[in-house]
Amino acid sequence: MAKTGNTTGARVRGATLSHVDRQGRVKMVDVGGKPVTNREAVARGEITMSALALKAVRTGGVAKGDPLQTARLAGIMAAKQTSVLIPLCHPLPLTYVSVELTPTRRGYRITSRVRTAAQTGVEMEALTAVSVAALTIYDMLKAIDKTMTIGDICVVEKRGGRSGRYNQARTTARGKR
Repeated sequence: MAKTGNTTGARVRGATLSHVDRQGRVKMVDVGGKPVTNREAVARGEITMSALALKAVRTGGVAKGDPLQTARLAGIMAAKQTSVLIPLCHPLPLTYVSVELTPTRRGYRITSRVRTAAQTGVEMEALTAVSVAALTIYDMLKAIDKTMTIGDICVVEKRGGRSGRYNQARTTARGKR
């Protein structure tokens, strides 16, 4: 078994699964021995919708209210609740959460940036913020368009911790994705 930090995990195709013990049972990783460091993650996703739904958002014609402001707030709230939603996530003291919604031709690009000073990273919090923001938009517009598509949700950047820096654009440019 390979050691990851102060935890022993199962190996699959050469990678260590830190949330799985030698018997294949899930476990929460012990981060107690890791130093507290500044950490940041950026996640991104998209929601596409019909021209009718897009027009309703952009002209303020959604009966339930402003879906973009509601989605922003829902994403921030969701990041703060990630450890309640994802069973093996550690509760973290988040120091910053932002959710930005950028118009695209067929919908919106959703980007979340999350920061903390902790013993583990905030990638899951950033991914959760994007996901819940997109789901909130869907909820507010489903009466107009049930064919909306949520997708391309991924971590695009991460800083801090033992693994250091990750940038999807650089990794993709080197052919690793």
